[in-house]
Amino acid sequence: MGVLPEPSTPGPTDESVLDAYSQIVTGVAAELTPHVAALQVTGPGGRGGAGSAVVVPGDGLLLTNAHVVGRSRAGRAVFADGSEAAVDVVGADPLSDLAVVRARGATPSPARLGDAATLRVGQLVVAVGNPLGLAGSVTAGVVSGLGRSLPTQDGRTARVVEDVIQTDAALNPGNSGGALADSAGRVVGVNTAVAGWGLGLAVPINDTTRRIVDALVRDGRVRRAYLGLVSTPAPLPAELAERTGRRRGLRVVDVVPGSPADRAGLKAGDLVLEAARRPVAEAQSLQRLLFQDAIGRPLPVTVYRRGAMVDVITVPTELTGG
Repeated sequence: MGVLPEPSTPGPTDESVLDAYSQIVTGVAAELTPHVAALQVTGPGGRGGAGSAVVVPGDGLLLTNAHVVGRSRAGRAVFADGSEAAVDVVGADPLSDLAVVRARGATPSPARLGDAATLRVGQLVVAVGNPLGLAGSVTAGVVSGLGRSLPTQDGRTARVVEDVIQTDAALNPGNSGGALADSAGRVVGVNTAVAGWGLGLAVPINDTTRRIVDALVRDGRVRRAYLGLVSTPAPLPAELAERTGRRRGLRVVDVVPGSPADRAGLKAGDLVLEAARRPVAEAQSLQRLLFQDAIGRPLPVTVYRRGAMVDVITVPTELTGG
């Protein structure tokens, strides 16, 4: 007579897995929804816009998208508990698609801010906003990609927002300016665009965007330094990678004639290794150096050109739109 096998320990059922997932999403939704407002603004000529905004640390401050506020100077925020507050636009930065508004009255407490630099592809994220006028809508998905680029423009000045988060959490018109949060309920991005079915983008919350928000609160605008070069990430040649211990740099694709980069002698084809004596591996590495404090000050740049290391000194000017 054979011996009956010991009963195996049951694995997680579909129901228990769903419960765990649901608990995370419902927990984040419960924590975050009170801090996200439906935002309506009125621009010149009575033209208005609508989207979402997130209460952030500061005296009545809410963070949203620049394209939501447009040229508006005032509007109204409606919170999940039904309370309302008139708001004034503190400042907008079309080149990062971020804007800050300030409530004239009381607001809920601020949301907790996270750091998008810690995100990983496949990580669970939750979006809260007001799509199609449906207040307090919650969707969930995963981080589909990191390091995406979002073209932006302010007058004749064009720029690319780097390190944009791509998610498959459903986003629709009205989600713009809303929160993208991690599983701990920390806001890691500001939903900014619907690129297509199943594809949403969010401006990351990181060191660079914190500087942008600080500048908007302080000055109402963001002053940037301008070099006048177009670059793209590129791998270092094997021998250079071995010598420097680095794998990537920035390949200069184009140099604007008469720009600070041109006057300093930078050329298309150069491989940028360092700027301000710091390693440069992606466009964000260079862009985070080009804020107000870099205007008119020497900025050393090290490039690899035709087998040799070349040091140049650039002097960025102020970036102006038009």
